[in-house]
Amino acid sequence: MQDLKDEEDRLREKIRALSDEQRKQYYRLERERLKDPDTYAVLNYFFVAGLHHFYLGKTTRGMINVVLMLVGLLLLPMFAPLGIILLLTVLLIELPQLFKSQRIVFAHNLELMEQILDEVTDEKAL
Repeated sequence: MQDLKDEEDRLREKIRALSDEQRKQYYRLERERLKDPDTYAVLNYFFVAGLHHFYLGKTTRGMINVVLMLVGLLLLPMFAPLGIILLLTVLLIELPQLFKSQRIVFAHNLELMEQILDEVTDEKAL
């Protein structure tokens, strides 16, 4: 986690170096785009079906989870062992993400901060 905090400090230094107008633009975009770790954790906890991936914009991974969950649920009445295996597989893959939700969202937000910073500084160059 220290590596992420160091990265955040580096980005915050760059943000402080922006002009007032750029900084205002940056913080406006940051408010719109940054994600909340608690929302991610709740989506993962209550809806293991992959909604937390959609929340972070990882559509492909979310779709894989949703499809696996649905197939697992549909197989339960006909082929219960296979359905249970699919559901347990999704659970085993997603459970560690629940416990790492703070780190996952922190890393995601740092990437967004970097992108926003690039956008704001690129606008100045235009």
